[in-house]
Amino acid sequence: MKKSQTFEEAIKRLEEIVGELEKGEVPLDKTLSLFEEGVKLSRFCREKLDEAEKRIDILLKDEGGIFRREPFPFQPEDNSNQEDL
Repeated sequence: MKKSQTFEEAIKRLEEIVGELEKGEVPLDKTLSLFEEGVKLSRFCREKLDEAEKRIDILLKDEGGIFRREPFPFQPEDNSNQEDL
């Protein structure tokens, strides 16, 4: 893992590792190496997400310094073209 790796680069590499491991054609030594790299990348990504959450929390404090947690306004995609199951 590169020192200056971005979150997006780490996620992309993690997806590549998962893809390789899912094929099941990797020798044991390489499987262990990929798994170890994947664990490190996963931890890196988790740390980055935790940092982002803390920054968001800071931005949600009101003028008086009171913390207000508000749900993120989620707007689901319009799936009207899909058939109901």
